Amino acid sequence: MMTLLLIDGDIIAYKACASAEKPIDWGDGLWTLHCYEQEVAVRIDDQIAKLVDEAPVQDCIVALSDKENYRKELASYYKANRSNTRKPMLLGWSRDYIASKYNTIIYRRLEADDVLGILGTSNDDTIIWSEDKDLQTVPAKHWIGGQVVTISEAEADRMFYYQTLIGDSTDNYKGCPSVGAVSANKILDADCSWSSVVSAFAKKGLGESVALEQARLARILRNGEYDTDTGEVKLWTPM
Repeated sequence: MMTLLLIDGDIIAYKACASAEKPIDWGDGLWTLHCYEQEVAVRIDDQIAKLVDEAPVQDCIVALSDKENYRKELASYYKANRSNTRKPMLLGWSRDYIASKYNTIIYRRLEADDVLGILGTSNDDTIIWSEDKDLQTVPAKHWIGGQVVTISEAEADRMFYYQTLIGDSTDNYKGCPSVGAVSANKILDADCSWSSVVSAFAKKGLGESVALEQARLARILRNGEYDTDTGEVKLWTPM
């Protein structure tokens, strides 16, 4: 049976573009920023080839984010902090290049993380690669630090609760006020459950609905939580 490496294409594309940009000083105070498509393509190909060569796999699938994002429908502030941040010049081109050359999957309204989560939990013959710590909320096999790491459902669920509590400044959701890494681990060490998460929010004067919104923003989708035919997301609901 062929084992596939599930690759976070968003990270590959962004890093390839950003690292290929070069400032040029034309003199008299004039500077321009240049980036060559061929150089970006080489960086993408080299990185993907390196990952497939090093991991115990025979081929790969590259996941890319859709232009629509269902999380922004849940909370308008989600990733709103990025609206004024300049993106690498060839980011759109690099996504098109990846899609044209590699076995690429984009699911409507989902981020690349969700694609990885769904595929990684629906097929045992897959290994997930991403530099995003959020993927540790997915119970699957992961390629981390040059080795295969299997994250159990219990470990993934704990990381999911942890992310709900501490939030994510990169994605602009706050989690539980004044709860950082140390406090979150203390809470979950005592009782790793949704009720403990809700209690932490309650101590800050916030109801379960607030905790649930944070959880749904933190949730990386798993098998059974998305309908590929309709594009509908089955929002996470505590048991």
